[in-house]
Amino acid sequence: MRIGVDVGGTNTDAVLMDGRAILAWTKQPTSADVSSGVAGAIRTVLGDAGVSPDRIGAVMIGTTHFTNALVQRDRLDRVGVLRLASPSGEALPPLTGWPDDLARRIGGHVFLLPGGYEVDGREIAPFDADKVRAAAVELKARGIGSIAITSAFAPVNASMETRAAAIVREVYPDAAVTLSGAIGRIGFIERENAAILNAALTGLAATVVASFQRALADLGIAAPLYISQNDGTLISAEQAAAFPVLAIGSGPTNSMRGAAFLTGIEDAIVMDVGGTTTDIGVLAGGFPRESSIAVDIGGVRTNFRMPDILAIGLGGGTRVRLDPAFYAADGFAPEALKVGPDSVGYRIAHDALLFGGNTLTASDVAVAAGRAAFGARTNLPDFSAATLGAIWARFQAMLEEAVDRMKTARGDATVLAVGGGNFLIGDALKGAARVIRPPHAAVANAVGAAIAQVGAQVEQIVAYDKEPRATALARMRDEVTARVIAAGGAADSVRIVEVDEVFLSYLPGKAAQLRVRAVGDLAGLPVEETAAPLVHHAH
Repeated sequence: MRIGVDVGGTNTDAVLMDGRAILAWTKQPTSADVSSGVAGAIRTVLGDAGVSPDRIGAVMIGTTHFTNALVQRDRLDRVGVLRLASPSGEALPPLTGWPDDLARRIGGHVFLLPGGYEVDGREIAPFDADKVRAAAVELKARGIGSIAITSAFAPVNASMETRAAAIVREVYPDAAVTLSGAIGRIGFIERENAAILNAALTGLAATVVASFQRALADLGIAAPLYISQNDGTLISAEQAAAFPVLAIGSGPTNSMRGAAFLTGIEDAIVMDVGGTTTDIGVLAGGFPRESSIAVDIGGVRTNFRMPDILAIGLGGGTRVRLDPAFYAADGFAPEALKVGPDSVGYRIAHDALLFGGNTLTASDVAVAAGRAAFGARTNLPDFSAATLGAIWARFQAMLEEAVDRMKTARGDATVLAVGGGNFLIGDALKGAARVIRPPHAAVANAVGAAIAQVGAQVEQIVAYDKEPRATALARMRDEVTARVIAAGGAADSVRIVEVDEVFLSYLPGKAAQLRVRAVGDLAGLPVEETAAPLVHHAH
């Protein structure tokens, strides 16, 4: 048996699963400290199913801790940055283009050092061990315990980053070191940004992971803990503590994977309606479509793996502003109506009209229109049919525009409606061939966490005139398979789910950028999913 938990800004959802069967589920308001809410949700599903903690084989958690920390500029570490790219890499110093408040919060502890490589593997400048050592000594004296090390074209050759890390750890054993080559892709600035963000989150990550582990221990659960990644796969709690940036976008991804699992549909548009936003993504082969462009995280451009998600300001707690004079009117000007983007969030049970509050929310409108049934309908004002129809039409127009923006082909798409606020999605949308609400749609995110698999990815630039294409592909398949197994995947379940091949015409010879991704079931915990097809992209 396994437990999946997804912590959102409004609700904390949990499910208890035995194979493909959902034995119990719960949706509870997210607590201020989050960890106690996670423990409460797990305790609830165990109690509802009458299952003892010692029968749990694994616990999977998707958390918003790291996203919230970046958005709120809270609980971030000061970071020392060692950039190995001088002299050519000094035109744009680290933190260029960052929001001023975030850059100040992290600090300007930057060292521009010789090193790095060209795209073809030639050195920009020789590695200088003495300068790296001096930088480490200085950071230790300043008390900067989180350090990001970046080197030009580290994904092609990471040896300089590795050598620098060894020196830093020798001088400063207590430092938390992040290497850019372990997180991002080829683009230097975006990869460096990702490494700096990761370093800023390492202190918080250690605290969060430890609190989750304590919560499980207090519940008597000895099973291993896994954290959901941005791409819909899992990493161990220890890996999450070292690479928290890889778990920033796990919430929408969990919902998409859960929607695919609950419906058996692997190619569709998923609309996950929460309390604050509706997140729209695309399923391709059962996995979220990855963003092909730089992703903005907290105002910072990054290029690590992230799902291609469009978030709109419509959720169950979204504020609806309408002059009270128009509640019962037969018509009103469109400018008299404003929907969001702000939300009452986790305070919906106190602030919404349905629960005795004084704020008109999207949930109030849905209940008044007969689209949902909860709370005290008698608390709602007497809306005219025209008013309700106009507000509901505005909701649907927002959703239809989002579907249109996410489609990449002509024709209507299948839409999977999930999330606690899925009642805001009408039964028919323009651009949608059909709208499907699976059973347990309200907790699809927790289901996605529970059924997640172990994943790994390998990305390299390969010269086909030096290594035959077939040999390079076989080598990278073997490498990514070994990484999945090392992360806890069952060897007989590992499969390649994506091969991306981009030919690089600007390099001499027959060069290509290869990316291979694989997934596998957790050893001893198969979910018996249908194998997703291999997706091969050649550009």
